[in-house]
Amino acid sequence: MSTADPVPEVHPAPASPSLAAVGGSLLSDEGAVPTTDSALVKQTLHRYLQKTRAALLGKLDGLAERQARWPVTPTGTNVLGLVKHVAGVQVTYFGDVFGRPLPDPPGWLEADDGEDMYATADETLDDVVAFHHRSAAHSDATIEALDLDARGVVPWWPEGHRDVTLHRILVHMAYETARHAGHADIVREMLDGLAGDGDGNLAEKTPEEWIEWREQLVDIAERSGLRDLQS
Repeated sequence: MSTADPVPEVHPAPASPSLAAVGGSLLSDEGAVPTTDSALVKQTLHRYLQKTRAALLGKLDGLAERQARWPVTPTGTNVLGLVKHVAGVQVTYFGDVFGRPLPDPPGWLEADDGEDMYATADETLDDVVAFHHRSAAHSDATIEALDLDARGVVPWWPEGHRDVTLHRILVHMAYETARHAGHADIVREMLDGLAGDGDGNLAEKTPEEWIEWREQLVDIAERSGLRDLQS
């Protein structure tokens, strides 16, 4: 895709196998009764993390090697790179931070040149997904083994902020993963028009209606720009 490529035709994503494996994208079964039970709080945070992780992985469904790697933004953001990045980040936060490093980690995990944001020519899509699953399993084992108030240290954070708990890192990684899942959502839509997670949250429109919808927004933007010039 280049800046000259046409806008892809929108088509809703089917139900994601990755999301289905963790119960779908909705969390309605968590209950509405406030609780101070740390085990239940940990379970809720863990499930949010698992679901945002699955939403991110689901954006690879149906993509070939070239599409999965294709840089859509000026900074090179691509779906496979986002999956690789999150895999590296989560295994570091739930591994090293709590004294539970991943055995035999890949060399790029220590790199600081952005290598975690793309798959190299020697890595396949399956390689990255397999490492993501390995990373997730290691992270989940830490979450299951430790209490919410378990202590850890993030040596790359500023002094005075390095001492953390599992609770804080769970929140941090749920945020981090959701942020990159959102990036992947947009990148995937720009690649081939696949939109949503197949969970019913995408407005029901035909491809023609989506074109009309976008044209309406373009028109509003253009008219607003003219107003700026006239003011």
